[in-house]
Amino acid sequence: MKLKIILNKEEIVQHIQKIAEQIVKRHGSHKEIRLIGIRTGGAFLAARLQKALIESGVPTPLLGILDITLYRDDWTKIGSTPIVGKTDLPFSVDDKLLILVDDVLYTGRTVRAALDALMDYGRPKKIELAILADRGAENRELPIAPDYKGGTWNTSPEETINVYLEEGGFEDYVAIEAKKAA
Repeated sequence: MKLKIILNKEEIVQHIQKIAEQIVKRHGSHKEIRLIGIRTGGAFLAARLQKALIESGVPTPLLGILDITLYRDDWTKIGSTPIVGKTDLPFSVDDKLLILVDDVLYTGRTVRAALDALMDYGRPKKIELAILADRGAENRELPIAPDYKGGTWNTSPEETINVYLEEGGFEDYVAIEAKKAA
C-alpha cells in the first residue's frame, strides 16, 4: 500500500477547532445542539468536537453514539453475522438540532444509513453534517454534502482516506492510501 499522510496530530486538532468555530458562528451557544458520532471514527471525533465546542463557549453539548450496521445497504456483504455496536442516545432527538459527525465522507451511503437510523428515534428540528475529511463531490453516489468539514481531498476510487486516532489504538494522523500498481 502506498501511503500519503495528509493530516498530522496537530492538524487534526486544528481542523476540529475549525469545525467547532463554524458551528459557533452559525448557531452561537445554542442550547439545543446534540452531537451524534457515527460509530466508530465519528464517535471519537464527536467527543473531540464536544470538547472544542465547550472551549469555544458552548454549554456542554450532549453527545450520542449511533451504530448504523443494520441500516447499511451492504450489511449482508459484510458477513453472515455482522457485528452490531451499541447505539447510545441519552437524549431525545425530537425538535433538536443534531450534528451528525463522521470521519470521512465518500459516497454518502454511510450518512444515508445514519439518517435512516436517526429517524427511528424521532423527529429532529434539523440535522447537519460535520466531516473531518471529504473525498470530494465527484465521488458521491447520493446527494449528500457536509455542512462543516475539515478539508477536501479529491481521491480516485482506487484510493481511500483513513483516519487513525489514539482512541482506536493508533497515533493520530489521516492518510490517503492506495494500492501499488502491479
